Amino acid sequence: MSLAPRAVVVHRRTEYEELLARHGTHGQAAFFLSSRGRSIGEVLRRHDRTREALRAVAAAVPLTWRSSRVERADLDRFLFAPEDVVVVVGQDGLVANTAKYLGGQPVVGIDSDPGRNPGVLVRHRCADAAALLRAATAAGSRAEELTMVEAVADDTQRLLALNEIYLGSPGHQTARYRLASGDADGEGESQASSGVLVGTGTGATGWLRSLWLERGSTADLPAPCERRLLWFVREAWPSPTTGTTRVTGELGRGEGLRLTVESDRMVVFGDGMEGDALDLTWGQSVRLGIAATSLRLVV
Repeated sequence: MSLAPRAVVVHRRTEYEELLARHGTHGQAAFFLSSRGRSIGEVLRRHDRTREALRAVAAAVPLTWRSSRVERADLDRFLFAPEDVVVVVGQDGLVANTAKYLGGQPVVGIDSDPGRNPGVLVRHRCADAAALLRAATAAGSRAEELTMVEAVADDTQRLLALNEIYLGSPGHQTARYRLASGDADGEGESQASSGVLVGTGTGATGWLRSLWLERGSTADLPAPCERRLLWFVREAWPSPTTGTTRVTGELGRGEGLRLTVESDRMVVFGDGMEGDALDLTWGQSVRLGIAATSLRLVV
């Protein structure tokens, strides 16, 4: 007998909740904000809208389904199951934060504060939740398969990301490494830079786009569902032992970018989640490319 679907609602603490955790009481939080020229009123209104959105989504879960809730900070400890339908309530970035822990489960993005979010990934309103949950488990349901990027280290550590993967020094200082295109590209080029960024079409609306603009790149930015990645080296430094000839490129199906560490430590993290990173040390290598897994975003 197959299990009933489980709706997993993903959310993050609101700014108001974070203020209470830091300052203890509503009054102290209000005083802290007022001392910086802000009012707690708008913060509280956004908090109330988020709480109402979570209540509406919980009420939309079919009675025959199971349900669970997970906060962003606990994603790396939460076990998603194949029969889950993941409902992300919040900002676009929360969908990206969640994507790396999934394995093909359908994702519904609910905008908890319409008008403040771009709505690239959280495209729906709370009122649509019931219909979207039914559609997510229906045969032939419509979903976009958003390309993801992966990093696989030589010790089998693996990291997924929806927007981009960053490789660099943990203190965002100069990183030293050897960069090679593909799996058999000679010795590659030794570089000193502030890191390497490999991004997807979804990431082309954020950090990847800023690098693309800063470089005046002539490469076409990939579309979110396109099986293509772009990569950039940030601020490569020329010296007698380090080069700057390989600072940008693209990766298609089956292609990879290999980086070998030439310093004491480098970190690899995805979508800004530095707390869940791969740690690499001298001599270790990591390969970056298109992930076999994609994000199934219900539309």
